Amino acid sequence: MDLFETLFVVVGVALLGALAVLLKTRLFPVGEDEEPREDVAEYIAMMVSVLYAIVLGLCLVSVWDTRTSASDHVQAEASALHQTYLLADALPEERREPLRLAARTYAGHVVDVEWPMMAARQPLDPSGWKLLEQLRQAGEVGDTATVSQQIAAQEVLAQLGYVDDARRSREAAAQEKLSPVLWTGLIIGGFLTLAFMFLFGISRSTTHVVMVMGLAGFIAFTVLLIHQLDAPFGAVLGTSPDAFTRYFA
Repeated sequence: MDLFETLFVVVGVALLGALAVLLKTRLFPVGEDEEPREDVAEYIAMMVSVLYAIVLGLCLVSVWDTRTSASDHVQAEASALHQTYLLADALPEERREPLRLAARTYAGHVVDVEWPMMAARQPLDPSGWKLLEQLRQAGEVGDTATVSQQIAAQEVLAQLGYVDDARRSREAAAQEKLSPVLWTGLIIGGFLTLAFMFLFGISRSTTHVVMVMGLAGFIAFTVLLIHQLDAPFGAVLGTSPDAFTRYFA
């Protein structure tokens, strides 16, 4: 969902709220002898608003932490892979190009194959792990290697261990979703918060319309924001593969 679609949804929800106010005013007008508002309804509406604000805060913190963690895992994986690529210069000559080629192949697979799958929340196939195993094999050296080359090979294995850990975390982050309980609270809480706006007999219809439009539009925007952040590798607010493309253009 791009910016224009988001604005369209927000404005649409706000207009629906305004239409509901106009219908309520036309069908159930406030009588002259009625109180403009009731204290009990005002107190309950305030409590619902406070509780809904807490639910919104929990949802935003949850999806933002997931998105931030996914970005950190991607940065760690790409950085360790790049260090592995650079360490190829310290290996025996016959092992350098195979290691570089294996690193570029792995990075290309992550960007071109796995990223669209993660954006669609599809489970990753074992091909990425096979490429990582090939990367390990490409970094191995024989007994004829010098001491410095063997030390470099050990460092390659250490960096590939970081790649392995970050990859597992990235796969787990791609499958994380906001709890259905919180989604239920978002929807029901938003509906109740708007519904209580109709309990108050505000004398000025224009003021009532503006208040409901603003509240409905803001709630719709917040829910859409949470929805976009709930996709840690989504196209709009998700983590991008720039860390891999920057190192392996």
